[in-house]
Amino acid sequence: MTLRGADETVVRRALETGDPFPGTAGFAGELDGRLVRDVLGRVPLFVDREAAGVEWAFRPTALENPSPFPAGAVRDAAGTAKRWHLPDPEPEADRDAALEAVDGAIRTAVDATRDGGDVAVAFSGGVDSALVGELLDAPLYVVGFPDSHDVEAARSAAEAMGRELTVVDLEPADLERAAPAVARAIGRTNAMDVQIALPLYLVSEAVAADGFDRLAVGQGADELFGGYEKVVHLDHRVEADTVRGAVREQIRTLPEQLPRDVLAVEAGGVDPVAPLLHDAVVTAALRLPTALLADETRRKRALREVATEYLPEPVAMREKKAVQYGSLVARELDRLARQAGYKRRMDDHVTRYVESLLETRPR
Repeated sequence: MTLRGADETVVRRALETGDPFPGTAGFAGELDGRLVRDVLGRVPLFVDREAAGVEWAFRPTALENPSPFPAGAVRDAAGTAKRWHLPDPEPEADRDAALEAVDGAIRTAVDATRDGGDVAVAFSGGVDSALVGELLDAPLYVVGFPDSHDVEAARSAAEAMGRELTVVDLEPADLERAAPAVARAIGRTNAMDVQIALPLYLVSEAVAADGFDRLAVGQGADELFGGYEKVVHLDHRVEADTVRGAVREQIRTLPEQLPRDVLAVEAGGVDPVAPLLHDAVVTAALRLPTALLADETRRKRALREVATEYLPEPVAMREKKAVQYGSLVARELDRLARQAGYKRRMDDHVTRYVESLLETRPR
């Protein structure tokens, strides 16, 4: 038996009941001769799509022809079938009760995170990482180029919180060195995924070098709590015609995104922990009414209201940029690609640059 992320008895009970959120932070692996993976795909799991038998691994690099094992699925002698589904509960009618549920769930998740080794926090100065950092009372690390939005936002937020901050200043050479390692680790070369994974990898390296075992991240908050502008505008990027429906669409994207982030952090030398993706938090978030999700004036309303109990209001209410832009990693990787001869007029020029690094730089 090889199972990651949860006690085997908890997963057996979830298999029996069909409960998609039995109180874990995700799980995957082999249990009693069956392959299993939680409904949000929080633990990466891959199978070899061309192997005669069942060959599987937690990392794509361990297989010849890796393919993601479906989130929420179970594979046994009879084949692969969906076992767990994302529930669609009625929204909580009592506003205060909904907020109390989110607050209690986050504290439950943070308490579950405390054991397991020394932990640092990937800190961008936004509400997600600030809340995690404050409740864990763990060291804060920000990664970015010296003139980046994230570094400045993290400095001002840490000052407002009365916390020390470690700044991991990047140079273009850091990206050139790390990009092939990241692409190999995540099993992807497309520009967007590499740009997102690079800051996670580089801050993980710094945290590992300072002796930490784990890196706490704020992943999942935007998807669960309505952090994207498109869930308000309901434009061509979403299929739903309601805010709650659009938020559910974003939650369903997590199984595609999370393996990239987990694998990048692990490649940097530490284990990732994501308190805001704990089952308790997901369960509470799914019951939020539209008024506590997002509107034209503010997104992630419930999370921000809870955060004001722990953080200075300017930090709790601050908007942030996506990590690849806030850290300036996307800008600098684009610049490196152009310097290497991959001009913007070429199709997917940054991806082609990353692929060239894989060819010219040995493992």
